Formats: sequence, structure tokens, C-alpha cells
Amino acid sequence: MNRLFAVLLCGAALGACTLEPHYVRPAPAVPQTWPVGAAYAPASAAALPSLSYRDVFKDAHLQTIIGQAIANNQDLQIALANVTIARSQYRVQRAALLPHISVTASPAESRGNAVIHPGGIMASPRETSRSYTADLGFSAFELDLFGRIRSLTHAAQQQYLASEAGVHAARLTLVAQVADAYLTLAADKSLLAIANETVASTQRTVDLTQARLSGGIAPRTDLRQAQTTLDQAKSDAANLVTLVAQDRNALELLVGARVADTDLPANIESVEGFLTEVPAGLDSRILLRRPDVVEAEYKLRAANAQIGAARANFFPTIDLTALAGAASPALGQLFNGRNFNWSVSSTITQPIFAGGANVANLALAKGQRDLIVAEYQKAIQTAFREVADALARRGTVNDQMAAQDALVAAATDEYNLDLARYQQGIDPYLNTLVAQRTLYQARQTQAQTRLIRADSLVTLYQTLGGDQLIDAKPTGPVPAAR
Repeated sequence: MNRLFAVLLCGAALGACTLEPHYVRPAPAVPQTWPVGAAYAPASAAALPSLSYRDVFKDAHLQTIIGQAIANNQDLQIALANVTIARSQYRVQRAALLPHISVTASPAESRGNAVIHPGGIMASPRETSRSYTADLGFSAFELDLFGRIRSLTHAAQQQYLASEAGVHAARLTLVAQVADAYLTLAADKSLLAIANETVASTQRTVDLTQARLSGGIAPRTDLRQAQTTLDQAKSDAANLVTLVAQDRNALELLVGARVADTDLPANIESVEGFLTEVPAGLDSRILLRRPDVVEAEYKLRAANAQIGAARANFFPTIDLTALAGAASPALGQLFNGRNFNWSVSSTITQPIFAGGANVANLALAKGQRDLIVAEYQKAIQTAFREVADALARRGTVNDQMAAQDALVAAATDEYNLDLARYQQGIDPYLNTLVAQRTLYQARQTQAQTRLIRADSLVTLYQTLGGDQLIDAKPTGPVPAAR
């Protein structure tokens, strides 16, 4: 028995190296610093903090909704299920590194038939015989001399870690999508309020114009012009009622449950102030910790490990079979040393001709590695562009918002002045009509710009990796390359 376990330990210890290429993280094919210029937000020397979404989205209602989405969203549940699958596959593959030992026990008992002599006389039956056997052993255990199984295990481990990074990426995307849907609903509610206010004010103007027409001091064209603005506002209001309902449906789809009325935003003005700025820092290498980039790198590590497995196919495989057991006619004597026996055998298989399959498999593994290198670089480049675009938006949106606020203030004053002059009979209604439409459009653009400014913070939070920043770290000793 001691010899058997010595064989097992030696077999497990022999697979100490692999034929995997030495892994070196590819140098990111992007500038080391963020772009600068008039369009971009000023660079911040502050390091990117580890922020929770609760630190960035401080609206308590939005935090509640995001929490619901994390618990219920089906896309996130799919990602979590994929982690479970990848982890199980890794464990199955890792189990191949060790022999599968089984034990069998076989008690047996037999009795012969009675002997009948000529003349019909029955003799006593034959005696009962018993036997007991017990065996412990394993079969076809591959000694991983060239690291084939170890490389496959390493690849499965990296795929598992990639799936975990994928969950972080899915969660980050979900948080950003919920925040965007929440803000869009808030902005459409603001636009609906603007449309309803315009309907009310225009209705008063129509009533006034109708009275002036009845009194003979206003032409019918004034009434028709006022009615066009009223009807346009009514049409916009009806459309926005639909959009608000659809926005809520989109939000609840992301959440995976009904959202309470009390958790819905009143308007974009009430929630915009609950968003916190996220510093981008100075070094673009922070992108290497973004979840989707980390996921791509783990996939690259897995492809690198597959090359080691493909190389090992060129070398012999050694399968080991061992059996230790005992047999005795008496249970009490089963484990007596005289009844013990054991055997060990091995099979060596050396590939000689495979029709080029091994060469093709190695070329395939290398090609897949090169493909994933390109995908990894593209993931970094895409991340860099997303951050750069977000910084460009943040660099000008406050100026745009200030200009739009000033425009609304000026348009409001102009409309009030033109309406007063019309009511006093100084100016025709056309001046009031133009001022009213200008104010209406300016207020709509103001609400949409508030949404753009709020969304730019969400986008910057997402593109920088948010609170889901993780590192792709080595998962064991660097394999020896041959």
C-alpha cells in the first residue's frame, strides 16, 4: 500500500512545468495621458477613487432603484450563471491533475444443489462457500510530464476569471443604464410640464384674442396664429405622456420589477444636483483595470495557456494504472498480509503520424492567441475613446448650460414685453407669437441640456470603470516555457 501511494505522489509531482509561452501583457496601443484642448475638461491630478455608485448617484430614490435592478435584472443573472458554469468547468478540468481513486468490495456466497442417487434417495446438500475481495486503485491516470493537463487547467481557470470580470462589467453597465433611464424619465417629465404650461398660457392668449376679435379690435389671423401654438403644445404634451409611460416601462425592464411611484423622479431639475463629479486622473493606464478590459486580458491568458496544451500534444503521454487488493474466504482474514496483492502498469503513447492534426492545432492555438491580442488592444482603444469623448462633453457642457439658461431668461423677458405691447394694441400679435415659440423651444432645449449634462456624469463614471475597477493579476507561478 505504501508503494502504491508513493507511485501516486510521484505521478502528481512530475507535472511541474508546462510548454506555455511566457505571458507578457501587451503594451496598450493608446496615449498614456488623456487628450487636452478647448473641448476637454481640465486634467485632474487626483487619483481615481474607489467609488460606490452610492457616492456618485446620491439621489436616495435612484439608489433604491439601482439596488432593485442589481437584485432582479435578468442580464446580470445570466452573467452570474455563466460564472457558475465557468467555475464548475475549471474544477472539472483541475480534477484531471489527480488520479480518480475508487474502492470496490465484493462479498460472495454460493451453495451447490442436493445430490440425488439412483432410486430417489436425496443426499445432504453441498457445503456453502464464501469469498470476500476488496480492491483499491485507479486506471488510465495521465502523468502530466509535459504540462498538457496543467495548461488546459490554467486555460479553464483564466476563462473562469474572465467570466467573473464579465459580471463586474455587466453590473457596471446595468448601473449606468438604470441611471440613464431614470434621468431620461426625469427629463421627459420636465418637457411634459413645459408643454402643459405652454398649453395653459397659450390658452389664455387664445381666449384673449377671441375676445379682441369679438370686440372688433383684432383680426382673425391673430386668433389662428395663437391657435397654432396652442395646438402644437397640445400635440407635444400628448406625445410626452406616451414617452413618460415608455420611459417607465424601460426603467422597469432594467429593474426587473415594478418601480414604486414614490421612487420615480419629479423632473430633471430635482435630480440633477444629486450627481457627483468623477475625476479622470492623468494616466490613461487606469483603463487596464476597467472590467471589460480585464475580461479581455483573462481571455488572452487562457489563449496563451492553450498554446502550451497544443505543444504538449507532440510529446508522449504516459497513462498509469494501479491496483491493490485482498481476497480471502473469511472476512476476518481479508486484510491479513498473506492475502494482499498489488499491481502497477503503464502505457506510453508516442504520436508518430496524425495527418498534420497536431501541427494544425498548434497553429490554431497561436492564431486564436493573436486574434485575442487584437481584441484586447481594441478593447483598450475603445475604452480610451469613450473616456476621451466623455471628457470632451464634460469640458463644454457647463458653458452650454449657462448659455441656455441665459437664453431662457432673455426669451422669457422678450415674450412678456411683446405680450404686454400686444395687449395694449401697440404691436401685432405676430411679435408675440414669435417670442412665445422662441421661449417654448428655449425651455425645451434647456431641459434637454440638463439631461445631457447629467448623462455626461453617468457616462464618465461608466467609461472610467466606476466602482468596478479590478486588476488582472497572475493566478499562480509563471509557467516555465520550453
